[in-house]
Amino acid sequence: MGGNTAINLGVFGVFVLITLFIVYRAGSRNSTAADYYAAGSSFTGPQNGIALSGDFLSAASFLGISGSIAVNGYDGFLYSIGWVVSWLMGLMIISERLRNTGRFTLGDVLAFRMRQRPVRAAAANVTLVISLFYMIAQMAGAGALMALLLDVHTKGGQAVVIAVVGIVMVLYVLLGGMKGTTWVQIIKAVFLILCVTLMTVFLLGKFGFSLSAILETASRNTPLGPEVLEPGARYGGTTLSRLDFLSLALALVLGTASLPHVLMRFYTVPNAREARRSVVWATWMMAIFYLCTLVIGFGALALVGAEDIRSAPGGENSAAPLLAYEVGGAVLLGVVSAVAFATILAVVAGLTLTASASFAHDVYANVIKHGQADPRSEVRVARLTAVVVGVLAIAGGIAANGQNVAFLVALAFALAASANLSTIIYSMFWKRFNTPGTLWAVYGGLGSCIVLIAFSPAVSGTKASIFPDVDFAWFPLGNPGLVSIPFSFLCGYLGTVLSKEKSDPVKQAEMEVRSLTGIGSGLRP
Repeated sequence: MGGNTAINLGVFGVFVLITLFIVYRAGSRNSTAADYYAAGSSFTGPQNGIALSGDFLSAASFLGISGSIAVNGYDGFLYSIGWVVSWLMGLMIISERLRNTGRFTLGDVLAFRMRQRPVRAAAANVTLVISLFYMIAQMAGAGALMALLLDVHTKGGQAVVIAVVGIVMVLYVLLGGMKGTTWVQIIKAVFLILCVTLMTVFLLGKFGFSLSAILETASRNTPLGPEVLEPGARYGGTTLSRLDFLSLALALVLGTASLPHVLMRFYTVPNAREARRSVVWATWMMAIFYLCTLVIGFGALALVGAEDIRSAPGGENSAAPLLAYEVGGAVLLGVVSAVAFATILAVVAGLTLTASASFAHDVYANVIKHGQADPRSEVRVARLTAVVVGVLAIAGGIAANGQNVAFLVALAFALAASANLSTIIYSMFWKRFNTPGTLWAVYGGLGSCIVLIAFSPAVSGTKASIFPDVDFAWFPLGNPGLVSIPFSFLCGYLGTVLSKEKSDPVKQAEMEVRSLTGIGSGLRP
């Protein structure tokens, strides 16, 4: 590319050192489990909203979506639409009730009126699986980005890069806990929004501030021609491809409000009002960001071209960095790449913290120690779990290196919606819902989703699969959400009505009052 490797690594190194110092300073004030898991519920709605957008705007958003738009045109932008709309469910149904009911993790909510041990264990298992799946996608993005920056074509070199990313993100979690990680998310979100906004302005300036000129040039620079501006380039033509799109849309819209690391963010604010404000701030931040990705994606197609993007190290994920080099040379490439790399670090740190907190709080403290664990030993277990999760994420990221990051994250959304959404909604709104129904919904949704992914074209049978040289796919859809999400609701219903176990009416009434009013939750007004 002709980019300056020293500039790229220098900008990124400065960002890492500054944020590590901030994480250390913030984490040095962690004195209790509440500080480590939820930052002592000390953040305001706007602060947490910016951190929420930082947690959510991942490598899939910056690298994957802009690359998908550059290659697939209109159909690539459908990811952006789905992820913005998805926050309406979080705002209307999830955020306030979840904040009023829980304390640290999703397991607090699901186990509120159920038998504690099996439900908390199920919640922890699901959180670990979803977090690992999401982290693998981020690690793949890290490999793609550094392959482009350092011109690393060998799998071994990219594996080393992914390992370094994993080590740094584990340091974020070990040093800072939720408070330090939140400040990293806030800093990273501000840099990311500024970066994409400036790139959009520079790009529009090159075309006389005419979006039509960008789209016209883009349509001449792709094998798809004018069809790149119309629906159907990827999800059109056949009934099967339309079903695949419907399945993807369900996963994107319903998965956001079910992601464990997003749900855990609602515990960092003092009350339900601030939780709602968090979602409103996050939605505005992401609406601005995703509008910019539309310009960046088509701008990359116009200035770089579909063939050059596909053939670059990192494939589709390289569209935004390649465009940055075309627009602003080596310096802008270094800034954009550092922001993208910081995005990966911050998101993976948040996921690691969520997974480790769920295991330590739900499994160690409440299942193994029966709620009698010493807070210091609980935090120690959380830190050890963070190291283990980091190692597993590194291994998975190396295996998935080269896949489109947005596509991999969409599978994580399907997992989250399949395992968590039905249990959250049933717990909040269905009086008869009981422990067997919870376990059936969690394990039925998670198990069906994993099986369908394993035997789908995402894993084998096509050139874009993780294992392109073998074919054991019998499920035709790339994303299983269309099947696994309704199946989870069905499992929860059947598990409840077929079991002889009765729900606890006292606990149910308490949960309903607490979720609606916050009375009894111990939250600040």
